[in-house]
Amino acid sequence: MGKDPAFLFYPNDFHGGTMGMTFEDKGAYIDLLILQFNRGHMTSDMIGHTVGQLFGRIQSKFKIDSNGLYYNERLDIEIEKRKNYIESRKNNLTGINQYTNKSGHMGGHMTDDMAGHMENENRDIDISNVSINNELIVKPKKPSEKQVNTFYETIWKLYPKKEGKGAVKYPQKEILFNLGVDVITKCIARYLDAKKDTDEQFLKMGSTFFNSGYIDYLDENYVEQQIVDNGKGGMKIC
Repeated sequence: MGKDPAFLFYPNDFHGGTMGMTFEDKGAYIDLLILQFNRGHMTSDMIGHTVGQLFGRIQSKFKIDSNGLYYNERLDIEIEKRKNYIESRKNNLTGINQYTNKSGHMGGHMTDDMAGHMENENRDIDISNVSINNELIVKPKKPSEKQVNTFYETIWKLYPKKEGKGAVKYPQKEILFNLGVDVITKCIARYLDAKKDTDEQFLKMGSTFFNSGYIDYLDENYVEQQIVDNGKGGMKIC
C-alpha cells in the first residue's frame, strides 16, 4: 500500500492556534506541516530552504526530537492515528483484526461484531473495497452542510474586507471546502501581499474574492512577482 496522501485537518483548532499570526506566518506554518507530512522530522536546512527567516516567528509550534530534528507534535499524533485507523479498516475488510487469527476457527464469527467498534476520529472517510491486489481504496464522503458552512465561517474570518458574505452561495462554498483551508489561506496571503500598499477600502469585497478572486492565486495560476535589475540602471517587475 502506498503512502497515505492525507491527514486530518481541524480548521477551528488551526484558527485558534494561529490567532495573532500574520497571513505570512500562517502560510509558512502550513508549508512546514506539509513538509513534515511528506518528509518526516525536519533538519534546520530543510526548514530554512522552505520558509527562511520566518521560522523564527513560528518556532514555538515545533519541538526537537532526540536526533535534533524539528517536528510538530500534533501532526505526528494525527498521522499515527490515521495510519492505525486505515490499517484497522484494511484488516477488517480482509477478515483480520486484533480479535481474529487467520488460522483460528473463531475468526469468521468474531469479525463482524468486533470490527465495528474499531473507529476513531477519522469518520470523514468511507472505505469502499479492497482491489484485486489488496490495495485499500478510500473514497471521501460528501461533506455535510454543517461542515461546509463551518469551513466558510472559518475562511471568512481570515479575509479583511468583510462585505457580501451572503453573496457566496452554497455550491461555491462546497468548491472552497474541497480546495481546503491551506489552499485558501495561501490564496488570501498572496492576494494581500500583492495589495500590501493598497488601502483596505480598495481591496476586493469578500464575496468577490471567494466567488472568483482567489482563482488567480491558486498554485496553478499564480506567478510570483520578482523585482530584477534590467541592466540599465533601473529595476523592473516580472
